[in-house]
Amino acid sequence: MQSIIRYRFIAVYVVCFLLFNFNTAIPQVRAKHAMVVSAHRLASEVGVNIMKKGGNAIDAAVAAGFALSVVFPEAGNIGGGGFMLIRKQDGSSIVIDFREQAPKASHRNMYLDSHGNATDKSLEGYLSVAVPGTVAGLIKALEEYGTMDLHSVIQPSIELAENGFVVDQHLESNLRAYAEKLKMYPATFKTFFRGDTTYIEGDTLRQPELAATLRRIQKGGIDEFYHGRTAKLMIEEMQRGGGLITMEDLADYTPIVRKPLRTNYRGYEIISIPPPSSGGICLIELLNTIEGYDLTSMGYHSSRSLHVMTEAMKRVYADRAEFLGDPEFISIPTENLISKQYATNRRAEIDTLKATPGNLIRHGIDPLQEGNNTTHFVVIDSSGNVVSTTYTINDLFGSKVVVTGAGFFLNDEMDDFSIKSGEPNAYGLIGGTANAIEPGKRPLSSMTPTIVLKDGNPIMVLGARGGSRIITGVFQTIINVIDFGMNMCEAVDALRFHHQWMPDELIYEKYCLSKDVVENLERKGHTLKETNSKVGALETIYIDHINGWIYGVPDDREGGVADGF
Repeated sequence: MQSIIRYRFIAVYVVCFLLFNFNTAIPQVRAKHAMVVSAHRLASEVGVNIMKKGGNAIDAAVAAGFALSVVFPEAGNIGGGGFMLIRKQDGSSIVIDFREQAPKASHRNMYLDSHGNATDKSLEGYLSVAVPGTVAGLIKALEEYGTMDLHSVIQPSIELAENGFVVDQHLESNLRAYAEKLKMYPATFKTFFRGDTTYIEGDTLRQPELAATLRRIQKGGIDEFYHGRTAKLMIEEMQRGGGLITMEDLADYTPIVRKPLRTNYRGYEIISIPPPSSGGICLIELLNTIEGYDLTSMGYHSSRSLHVMTEAMKRVYADRAEFLGDPEFISIPTENLISKQYATNRRAEIDTLKATPGNLIRHGIDPLQEGNNTTHFVVIDSSGNVVSTTYTINDLFGSKVVVTGAGFFLNDEMDDFSIKSGEPNAYGLIGGTANAIEPGKRPLSSMTPTIVLKDGNPIMVLGARGGSRIITGVFQTIINVIDFGMNMCEAVDALRFHHQWMPDELIYEKYCLSKDVVENLERKGHTLKETNSKVGALETIYIDHINGWIYGVPDDREGGVADGF
């Protein structure tokens, strides 16, 4: 009887899913040798062409990263930061942390008014900008793990900026949505407006100042961006608007090579990233916790499976709040948090019949809301090198400030710090000391570049955009494949849900849950909320080693594009 009910539910879900996604799903791409999946067709093409010329996956990832700064200006960047996870063909793996840093002149209470109330100065404008790390991170990856020179991998981006590209509906929509804020900054207005209106779909957008900046980087590398003409233009922009970044801040920025985190889940090896991103620890703790349940027999999106997954999410996000931040500034019990024993202990707290209220779960203090507008791209080459990269300028168009004379957006990454300790923000999240602002500190992130291996071979390469929902989006995609037997396209397209401990509500994408499942979860004590927003937006690759095919699978939520050969 339970099997009949479960299959009836799955049938209802499939019908709803097809109705919701008809004529909108982005098809997967199949190739034999190499693949790039990114948020924009031209960036994916740039990466593939680099590999056709003999470059490896790292060369292609760096080229795609620079290309996204041109064709995906709302999130692709050279004015932000992120994380790159690399697994080389010899089986070794490293993480390059090029997360932004707080300026030396920053301090814990810099966004509070005279009455101690939080202001909106961390959300946009000059004071919201942290020291960017993307250029240093991409070039370090190229120099240490690539095979081509910077001149070759950055040249396609220069040409895209100089010659222009055709604006698509996504960029038009985002420009229109943020037009009033963007026009407040002269260089931004100059770059993205024609007369009094933003560029629209079908227009050709040329960015000569960005092209000149990329050409300077092409010639001078890291030194040019952090010490040369581009650095001076950034500092002039800071001084013009009252920002905090100085030449000393730029000169002292260094990306960090870190050791990836690992776990095994039902015979699959999971490789992800360490702090200052919370993504790897949270993903591994989620998988370790849920491994104690037979999700397959519980049923896909049944009230039983959703209940235990939600309870696991609540505990993981409470741990995220209490323990995680920049490891250069705080002590993080990483090995304990990702251990199987710790997951066993957390699992023992879960009542399979009723929800535990969030305020009764042991917790610390949660950081402020993260921007949802990162972007992710994945690459594999014919030798088996794999790259999974997430980078960001935080909110769409970052601080909204384009550097005069340099043509690129600066981030608003300072908003990823806790602005005020101990009090909830507009989203119900509470700011605390672990992620408080300190000079030189890197803000906590949810970015989760991840690689999944089976029998020592990579089979899934994935990551997402979506702020705090990145982690649960990646988590559900992995279990959709491993526990529920979906192919990668089905796993990525499947509707998702999310709980982050506080606020204490289970949100779910429209059509994700059937009425009886919602009612069952409510009877267990969960508070549910349907949302029209996305629970993560993934870019993924699946490798079929048996048949020799590589599948590039973009997420329709992102509008990304796969390209390969």
